[in-house]
Amino acid sequence: MDIPRFKVWQCVGCGRIEDPQPCVGICRDVKAEFVPAQAHDEALARAREEIDALHAIVRRIAGTTPREGQVEGTWRALQQQAREALSNFPAR
Repeated sequence: MDIPRFKVWQCVGCGRIEDPQPCVGICRDVKAEFVPAQAHDEALARAREEIDALHAIVRRIAGTTPREGQVEGTWRALQQQAREALSNFPAR
């Protein structure tokens, strides 16, 4: 997902963003980047989905104790589950 970014000037003192507002007398403008709130919310929701999916795999790995002689099979099953979870989220 490519989120549009907008370059603006923001005052480090009063927080003004290219818009007059009462200044506290220590204004110094710096370049800043902003994104639309909806784009931010969508990206955050997608990140939370990915984190939840990866946490589920990590919890499964941490809570699994293979039976004797089943270590390799268990590991391969966990790898497959991890691959499936990752396939839902394209590489960045």
